[in-house]
Amino acid sequence: MSGSDEKPRGSLFDALRDRHRIVSTDVSGSIPHGLRVATAYSWRFLVVAAAVGVGIWLVIQLKLLVIPLLIAILVTALLWPAFDWMLRHRVPRWLAIVISVLGTLAIVSGLLWLAVWQVTRQWASVQTRTVESIDQLRQYLIDGPLHLTEDQINGFLAQAGTFLQEQAALVWSGALAIGSTLGHVATGGLLSLFILLCILADGGGIWRWTTRLFPQKARPAVDGAGRAGWVAVINYARTQLLVATIDATGIALGAFLLGVPLAIPIGVLVFLGAFVPIVGAVVTGVLAVFLALVYNGPWIALWMLVVVLGVQQLEGHVLQPLLMGSAVKVHPLAVVLVVAGGALIAGIPGALFAVPLAAFVNVVVVYISNRTWESGVRPPPADLIWSTVPRPRRTPA
Repeated sequence: MSGSDEKPRGSLFDALRDRHRIVSTDVSGSIPHGLRVATAYSWRFLVVAAAVGVGIWLVIQLKLLVIPLLIAILVTALLWPAFDWMLRHRVPRWLAIVISVLGTLAIVSGLLWLAVWQVTRQWASVQTRTVESIDQLRQYLIDGPLHLTEDQINGFLAQAGTFLQEQAALVWSGALAIGSTLGHVATGGLLSLFILLCILADGGGIWRWTTRLFPQKARPAVDGAGRAGWVAVINYARTQLLVATIDATGIALGAFLLGVPLAIPIGVLVFLGAFVPIVGAVVTGVLAVFLALVYNGPWIALWMLVVVLGVQQLEGHVLQPLLMGSAVKVHPLAVVLVVAGGALIAGIPGALFAVPLAAFVNVVVVYISNRTWESGVRPPPADLIWSTVPRPRRTPA
């Protein structure tokens, strides 16, 4: 009896299942192929966008840890050519670390000392000439085609003074609000130095521990992609250092030849600003034009502007496309958009780290999408920070 009862139920169930399958087939068949493809891309895009959004949110929440880590990685990439050269020439690792870190601190301290030294020497004359230029401008506004009166000029100056006082109050209140973060800045600097020393001392161990966090089958892909991305970051740092040196030398030399004061501080600011691609050297070059205007007059300021624009044309049409484009494999338009997006999301740190991060992500994505690790091709470990032994020298055959 039970057997006769189960058979109809089974037949009914099979009939319903077949009916559902037919309906599903009819519905899926009625959906256009383009819509199905668009839907598949859409939900995958939403998942990726959500993952990226969560990642950015976590980075912002942990910025006091992430920024020192990124600074240490970028400084490591800057130091790596000299550090790798010392390792390949059998210099002990501890001695190479000491020379790299202390040498970098000495160079930075020397540049800052030169800038401060020239500022202290020429600041009085610059201040005097600035006051004279303001008086000349005031007299021109009275005697020139505008024919402004003393009362009108004083009114404009009073409004400007009120505006500056309001902005100063906002800056002061903001400084009081972030006063507690000055300790965070000092802590971040010490943390960056500690991370830098750890990476230089045991980068191989850190990377092996990182790859072990991934599943066994994914480790070859993670290892190869990370190595390829690190090579891109090293190439970016090396190329950006060269570009920043050329920008700073060109603008500082132009200021010196034109007699513009504070040429060395201008060069130092341009060098530091050039690490924010495209816009950094332009913004700092404006300072040279302003100093030339108030100290040397409009004609020298015009020639200083020509020098700044000429250096930027050299960077934009020669250095960036040839050097940076080949180094990081990122189009100049993408560089501009990435820098702007990084500045909108995270301000100055975002603009600073946007390009190396984009270069790293670009190389990693290409490496994984091409499944390069399956061919056994990967960057030579002697060119990477996690290589803990010097490259063996080849013996002639």
